[in-house]
Amino acid sequence: MANIDRLRGFIAQTARIVERHGADEAATLAALEPELAALIISDDFLPAAYTVPHPQYYQQYLLYGDPQDRFSVVSFVWGPGQKTPVHNHRTWGAIGVLRGAELSTDYTKQDGKLIPGPTEKLEPGRVVAVSPTIGDVHQIANAYDDRVSISIHVYGGNIGRIHREVFVPESGAVKPFVSGYVNADTPNLWAAE
Repeated sequence: MANIDRLRGFIAQTARIVERHGADEAATLAALEPELAALIISDDFLPAAYTVPHPQYYQQYLLYGDPQDRFSVVSFVWGPGQKTPVHNHRTWGAIGVLRGAELSTDYTKQDGKLIPGPTEKLEPGRVVAVSPTIGDVHQIANAYDDRVSISIHVYGGNIGRIHREVFVPESGAVKPFVSGYVNADTPNLWAAE
């Protein structure tokens, strides 16, 4: 059984951080990153229902959505070899690798084209940030072809409802999307288990 108290405590602390720092993105991320690192140091808090991969597509499970849409906490589950398209977020985010490993490739715009940067391997316990001000366009892939990888994401809004874009770097095509979530319910953070 998952140690839901750890997840509950992290969400309460995230709410305090967001309340304290408001629109100050840099201060929010600076305060949030060590909290997320402390959460993902132990792989005991995530209920099994939010760790299930799909055979073809990565899964995005909502763990918590703030009632005022100030932030959301999401479990991303990557089946072997799965990856995202190149995409943006339109809000700040902190990403912590819980299981497996991920390959992250940031993209920058030059002369109207998206240029990939180096690919970085993100191991368990690693926390990275994204935002429109520090770099918002990237592609993430499971680093492994033979096992599942899972990361925990915290975004400055309800990421499943934010209008974002997918990019095709080779052609320059841009496609709008709203990601949504695969789960119909969320973990019960309030009642004793």
